[in-house]
Amino acid sequence: MSARSTEVEIVLVKAGRTKIRYPAEVVADDGVRLSVRAPWAAEGVRDFGFVRFEPGDVFTEHYWRDRWYAVKEVRSGGGTLKGWYCDVTRPAVVDGGRVVVEDLDLDLWVSADGGEVLRLDEDEFAASGLAAADPEAAESAVVALDELAALGRDGLLALLG
Repeated sequence: MSARSTEVEIVLVKAGRTKIRYPAEVVADDGVRLSVRAPWAAEGVRDFGFVRFEPGDVFTEHYWRDRWYAVKEVRSGGGTLKGWYCDVTRPAVVDGGRVVVEDLDLDLWVSADGGEVLRLDEDEFAASGLAAADPEAAESAVVALDELAALGRDGLLALLG
């Protein structure tokens, strides 16, 4: 990616299809980790029960070219930290102005105060068939989820610092 690039398009792919795409502003890129900032890109409100993503929220997203996850810091439009939403993914592919990330169904939520660390969508992952189709990728995904869960709030702060 060019050092002059200030905007990229994030493309989230799931099961071979584009799930969502949106523009994001590049915050930093050290060649391994790309950090971008973007407003909540989906339509309307998404209420998970433990957090609500809504118009005005700002996501600072961290993608690694060599790790099986992405970490998204979520703040309200007023700047209040809500927490971190972590996606288990294949390593990000950064190609020019596009960042392509393949979602592998497993997710983790870490609340702002670190009191909640929730493993999400393990049933979707089991039903995805990845373990049969690509056992090595499935193993990498489970290891990534375990690593993120072990990091918790303090570990995520250190990772992203």
